[in-house]
Amino acid sequence: MIDDILLENEEKMDKAIDALNHEFARVRTGRANPTMLEPVYVDYYGAKTPLNQLANIATPEANQLLVKPYDKSIVKDIEKAILASNLGVTPNNEGEQIRITLPQLNEERRKDLIKQTKQMAESARVKIRNARRDTKDAIKKLEKAGDISEDEAQGQLEDLQTTTDNYVAKVDKELKRKEQDLLEV
Repeated sequence: MIDDILLENEEKMDKAIDALNHEFARVRTGRANPTMLEPVYVDYYGAKTPLNQLANIATPEANQLLVKPYDKSIVKDIEKAILASNLGVTPNNEGEQIRITLPQLNEERRKDLIKQTKQMAESARVKIRNARRDTKDAIKKLEKAGDISEDEAQGQLEDLQTTTDNYVAKVDKELKRKEQDLLEV
C-alpha cells in the first residue's frame, strides 16, 4: 500500500521533469529545433491540425528550419499559421517548402528567455511540491487509520522529503543547463 503511494509520487515528479524538459525544448536558443513549431496549428480543410502532422520539419543548418508539407497546396496556409503563432520568426515561402532562418538573439531577448525558463522551472517545482503534499496526506491518512505505525510514517515522510529535494535539484540542474544554452553566443 505505502509502496504504491510512493511509486505514484515518483511518477508524478518524473512527469513534472519531463514536462519541464519539453517546455525547455520549445525555448529558442539560437539553434533551430523542430519542437519550436509544436504550438503551430494549421487550418487544414476546416480542422486545426498540428504542423508536424502536415509536414516534415528538418534542420538543414544550425539556425534554419525547413518545412516540407506533404500536400504542396497548403504551403500558404502553413506560412500564415507560422506568422500568426507569434514565434518571432519570419517564414520564407520557397514555393513547395518554407524556410525559417532564426535571427541571432540579442542580449535583451536572452534575458527575457531566461526569465521565461525560470518561470517554467518554478512551475515544475510547484508540481513536485504538490505531489509531495498529496503523498504526505496519504501517508498521514494511513497512519491515522492504523495501517502503518507512527515510526514507519515518520521514516516514510523523511524519505519523501529526500525524494522531493532530489527532484527539485534536477529542476535546478535543468534550469542551469538551459540558461547556459541561452547565454551561449
